[in-house]
Amino acid sequence: MDTLRLEIVTPEGLIFDGDVKSVTFPGEEGEFGVLPKHAALLSLLKPGVIEIEKTDGKKESIVINWGHVKVDENKAVALVEGAVPLAGASESEIAKKLEEAKKLLEESSESKQLLGAVEARIEKAAKLI
Repeated sequence: MDTLRLEIVTPEGLIFDGDVKSVTFPGEEGEFGVLPKHAALLSLLKPGVIEIEKTDGKKESIVINWGHVKVDENKAVALVEGAVPLAGASESEIAKKLEEAKKLLEESSESKQLLGAVEARIEKAAKLI
């Protein structure tokens, strides 16, 4: 099975590093998916949710405020200013993670429409955990 190496880095350090089947980014020009052997590109990222499909089929979501991503055939590296991973949270931690994610987005975007759309995706992702 072909995989893509994904790294997500914040100023505090690496928050995701692993092989994935696919990843979807909230690009400045719109959401886009990346699969193994993708054409090279560099894109700005806007506030939103990075959705990851791991090699075992499990899904993981990471809320970001902004950044950029560099993609080549075998690797995608996202450098983001702030991020809240939603995976690995227990039921008692999910509410806290959701509040952290909403706060991160509110600080980085003035668009109420964008915030509403992203909050809906965050809550959907939290239900999959």
